Amino acid sequence: MDKGTRDELLGRLVDAVGSVTVAHPTRVAIDGPPAAGKTTLADELAVVLRTQGRDVIRATIDDFLFPRAQRYPRGEYSADGCYFDTHDYDALNRVLLDPLGPGGDRRFQHAVYDRTADTALSPPVTAAPADAVLVFVGVFLMRPELIDRWDLRIFVSTALEKTVDRAVIREHRVSSRAEVERRWCERYIPSQQFYFATVRPTDHVDIVVHNDEPQQPAWETQTH
Repeated sequence: MDKGTRDELLGRLVDAVGSVTVAHPTRVAIDGPPAAGKTTLADELAVVLRTQGRDVIRATIDDFLFPRAQRYPRGEYSADGCYFDTHDYDALNRVLLDPLGPGGDRRFQHAVYDRTADTALSPPVTAAPADAVLVFVGVFLMRPELIDRWDLRIFVSTALEKTVDRAVIREHRVSSRAEVERRWCERYIPSQQFYFATVRPTDHVDIVVHNDEPQQPAWETQTH
């Protein structure tokens, strides 16, 4: 395992992206539990890649949710609902991952859903250059519906109990501590535990980033 500064970690990730040799855009998955630090890492990685002249597409699983009425048939705090009823993987593959993949026409949409308005979205179709990089963030990205769509797989790991504290800080304007704790303890953490038990995501990724201390991260490269 390597440990270093944030910049050293980003350098390692940029090298990993650069080492992918495919004839289509490089599809990078950044997986991990809620509030692990995935989005921050993805944004930082995108900045560095763009300074190197790469065309970066940033996208998130949050823009591929089912409508709210469809997401909670088992209840708002259901861990099974979180895992099985939340994300529209068919749409994600159809409009983004497959067009950017082998044999795809590189014409993609980065979203199908507006979470704030709870409405379907159909943004303009965009054409990606062949050397573009998709930096995609989300939970459960190594599950069977998606596992073979990625060209580089990164998992941001942090102690699950730490994610609760981070979420309280992140969401203090919109949710009380009690509400955040209930959502994490009843819905998000058990769904992650189920994911780990059934899918074993860290067995399938190329790089695990240990992000308990974001300014002093550690990382390990895995070979399969």
